[in-house]
Amino acid sequence: MRILYKLLFLFVACASLGAQNSLSLKDAIEKALVANYDIQIVQNNERVTEVMNSWGNAGMYPYIGASLYNNNSYNLNETNDNLLTSFNGGASINWTLFNGFSVRIKKNRLDELEQLSKQNTAIVIEGTVQSVILAYYNVLLQKEKLKLYDEVMNLSEDRFERAEEKKTYGAAVTYEVLQAKNAYLADKSSFLLQEVNVKNALRDLKYIMGVNSDEKYELSQSLEALPQEYVLSELAQKMAENNKSIQNQYLNQRLLENAIAAAKSTYMPALDFSGGATATRQRMDAEQSGVDWSNSARFYGNLTLSMNIYSGGSRNRALQIAKIDEETGEIEIEDMEHDLNNRLANLFELYEVRKELLVVAEENLEAAELNLTISKEKFDAGAINSFNYRDVQIIYLNASQQKLNAVYNFIDTHTALLRMTGTILQAYD
Repeated sequence: MRILYKLLFLFVACASLGAQNSLSLKDAIEKALVANYDIQIVQNNERVTEVMNSWGNAGMYPYIGASLYNNNSYNLNETNDNLLTSFNGGASINWTLFNGFSVRIKKNRLDELEQLSKQNTAIVIEGTVQSVILAYYNVLLQKEKLKLYDEVMNLSEDRFERAEEKKTYGAAVTYEVLQAKNAYLADKSSFLLQEVNVKNALRDLKYIMGVNSDEKYELSQSLEALPQEYVLSELAQKMAENNKSIQNQYLNQRLLENAIAAAKSTYMPALDFSGGATATRQRMDAEQSGVDWSNSARFYGNLTLSMNIYSGGSRNRALQIAKIDEETGEIEIEDMEHDLNNRLANLFELYEVRKELLVVAEENLEAAELNLTISKEKFDAGAINSFNYRDVQIIYLNASQQKLNAVYNFIDTHTALLRMTGTILQAYD
């Protein structure tokens, strides 16, 4: 019956796999770039900065307005009551012709803000790609662990069945059977819990991809590490050229320089132009003299030259603060460069160590597999007892988990290294 149940389970599993969509890591990244929630939000923010970045928003163009209104009044007096109706219309223009180059300064600031928004988008995209990679390989990790738990559970089940058979023929005691049963049930519990871990990992991957449906995926790639040789100095050069965080800091520094230019522009004079035209048509309806119409029009154009002579030292304070902020920004750049170089060196050393740990874990697993094979033969031949055989199973389980974790940890470190050097998008393009 157990064999029949297993065959039925395999048949159902194969049928369900046939209905699943194959998903490669590249496909997962492409789906996330389109549907990930964080990316959509930051792209909308970038669109806002693009709309805001215009000469009109910088104040280059004039303000033109128009008005039209009607006044009515009824006047009572002793000799001649009258109704006065007037129709008024006008247009006006106000234009700042010069204001200490503030228009160009503001436009430069808007350009930098748009570029900064694009850099923020790039940072979010890189972070999302890193999250997709780790989530994708985490699904593979959990599935490999599920296979491992299934393998160990089958070994425990076989051991339990053998113990029951031996007890039937009087070759084993109840204590040994109970120990085998407890081991089998513990392994089965671990297997069931690992099934939940696999489902949760798949759910997390779909969330990062922005997939909000019951669509099922079968991951087409395998959990494997592909060590590469890197030189720290070359990685540092790539980081200086491509790291989005340090590039953002440079943009912030240019914004601080822009603030100094804006503070200096307040010392310059301003030239404004205002002009317009108004027209009035009046209707006088008097009780004795009847209806009388009159028209009038007015045109004007004025230039105003103004300059702030003294404002309590506020302009000087604003300029001093802007210069101090610029100095602070230079210190922050130096701090970030130092911090990134330290983090890169630490990450590089961790990468090298985890590359060596891969070799150690592989050798440890090979020894544990050989030990398990020999121990199974001895257990079948009655050369060792079930307790020693169980110890070997646990050693094999731990060695296999260490190998799987070593592979995933290496992928994690490698991905972080690629992101820090700004090459993660090219590596998984």
